[in-house]
Amino acid sequence: MQKEIIISDDEYETRCAVLEDGVLTEIDIERKNDEHTLNNTYKGRVENVLPGMQIAFVNIGLERHAFLHISDIIRDLDEDRVNENNAKLDLNRNSADSPKPGRGYPYSISDLIHPNQEILVQVGKEPIGTKGPRVTTCITLPGRYVVYLPTASNIGVSRRIESAEERQRLREIAEAIRADVEGGFIIRTSAEGKSEKDFAAEIQYLVDQWKRIVKRAEDLSAPSLVHKEHSFIIRVIRDSFTTEVTQVVIDSKEQYQDAIDYLSSSGSELRSQVKLYNKSAPIFESYGIDKELKKALGEKIWLKCGGHLIIQQTEAMVSIDVNTGKFVGKKDPDNTILSANLEAVEEVVRQIRLRDLGGIIVIDFIDMDDPEHRRMVYKLLQQALDKDRARTNLLHISELGLVEMTRQRTRPSLATVLTESCPYCDGHGAVLSTDTITIDLLRSVKKAHRKSRKRKLRVVANEHIVSHLLDDRSNRLKRLEKSLNLQVRLEGDADIHLEDYQIFPEGSNREIYLN
Repeated sequence: MQKEIIISDDEYETRCAVLEDGVLTEIDIERKNDEHTLNNTYKGRVENVLPGMQIAFVNIGLERHAFLHISDIIRDLDEDRVNENNAKLDLNRNSADSPKPGRGYPYSISDLIHPNQEILVQVGKEPIGTKGPRVTTCITLPGRYVVYLPTASNIGVSRRIESAEERQRLREIAEAIRADVEGGFIIRTSAEGKSEKDFAAEIQYLVDQWKRIVKRAEDLSAPSLVHKEHSFIIRVIRDSFTTEVTQVVIDSKEQYQDAIDYLSSSGSELRSQVKLYNKSAPIFESYGIDKELKKALGEKIWLKCGGHLIIQQTEAMVSIDVNTGKFVGKKDPDNTILSANLEAVEEVVRQIRLRDLGGIIVIDFIDMDDPEHRRMVYKLLQQALDKDRARTNLLHISELGLVEMTRQRTRPSLATVLTESCPYCDGHGAVLSTDTITIDLLRSVKKAHRKSRKRKLRVVANEHIVSHLLDDRSNRLKRLEKSLNLQVRLEGDADIHLEDYQIFPEGSNREIYLN
């Protein structure tokens, strides 16, 4: 399998796409104007503890309080010990000589933390909708080869390393290192085949980083940001660029250099596989990614056989319905249904990864009477999900062809990022978000200028979009005009669709067509 990482960076957002054999399977988007908190470490103050729900709310200095569940504390208490560094921050639990059971745990959360207590936490899930971020006291500091767990003691090895002998070898190396280091480790996939020398320096760097975090936390008052996660490009290179990736293509000289510098500092041999994209066509357009992104926002996805999927996302769960559609087969109906279901499996998993669907997912395959057919579909689904980096829990397929599963959710789904509730249908559907339309309009202005060579352009758009551009605190339009030596006049039209706009040369009614 040929796996490529394609990165597009401009003044509005950074986008990272993963292609497998030329097919888009994952997309990650980070907008420059948004606040990003995932994996940031904060010194927070416990505001409220709810023993009946086994949760606490922690003020970490954001708009909404963070959510801390007992399961994100209890991991630190597997051994009856107190972490010395956390003790300095009053992170150690209170005496629990008479623990109160609750919701499956031997402790009550009120035995572990209390209001006004200052604790060090890390964001494990970004704020989604009206919910604040979810945090944990089990801090993780990732490197390319290992993840350091300063507040835990366990040692784990990536499940993607299939060889039992290699897993045991890496575990033994980690055990030897842990003799001199407090905390635990997770050995990452990229460490496969590496020697202790290859990642000993990285472990020391992560240990020193933790010491700096503890020292900084001691000097700060809660709530405060203690440690900010690396930039988007460094996270991609660190977490996704493994030996199975054939190339990383980046269209930004600055981001390309950052990637090369990071790989050089870690002594990686993968530097030669990072390429700078310098063609005139936009990189996502050249690789066909823009078209696939538009398809990923629709409910219906066609299969090659003529069948199709219907994907519907709600706040509570995601439902994926497999239909035969135009596919009628040539022989008996059982084999026709099996063929449609087997082809649907790969596309179902691809859409789950691409759309970053999380929480409860129900897949409704076409009914199969033959138990052997159900087993074949289920086994193929298991194999396809092995490619997914997110944690999944798959339940057995029912006689009705239903599969229930859960998938780790750490950030908003693709639809949440790119769309918002539609004002034309009272929230029953969705349109592109204001920021998505604005960014697309600004890119189109740039393209229209390049195509027409005009120094003055007139843009007619929905009044809401025009107002948004004029009130834009980051002055994106003005910066674009300055960079291109261009003048743009905006005209608002209440009757034009929110997603539509037209671009004309100033003084002309002949629209500039960009397709």
